[in-house]
Amino acid sequence: MQVATSRDDKPWVCSVYFAFDDKRNLYWISSTQRRHSQELRNNEHVAGAIVLPHTMGDKVRGLQFEGIAKEITDQKSAADAMQWYAKRFGLPEDRVKRIVENTDGHVVYMITPSSYVLFDEVNFPDNPRQEYAV
Repeated sequence: MQVATSRDDKPWVCSVYFAFDDKRNLYWISSTQRRHSQELRNNEHVAGAIVLPHTMGDKVRGLQFEGIAKEITDQKSAADAMQWYAKRFGLPEDRVKRIVENTDGHVVYMITPSSYVLFDEVNFPDNPRQEYAV
């Protein structure tokens, strides 16, 4: 997933591994020293994109979104989020524990999307751009 942040009207995009829950929240982990992490402290508004891998000529499927991103600071919420992340990527329990306890150098972030745009030439060939407000 690519996440776009900004500072002083200067955008920045980073790529992160992500997981999602059944409420469509998106989660990733990152160092608090990364530029996107620092920018989120002052501006929680983000945009992003998720694109399924494809090669030239394949039908395109991707998702763009905008929403609010926050560092998850309480341990219970971080543990809940990390269960989704650990399940998706097979993180060992000891690594999950270090992240939740903030001893790993990484913290958990969550995006709550406010809108999505799906571009899907496979399932919607006549109108691939589908807009959804949350």
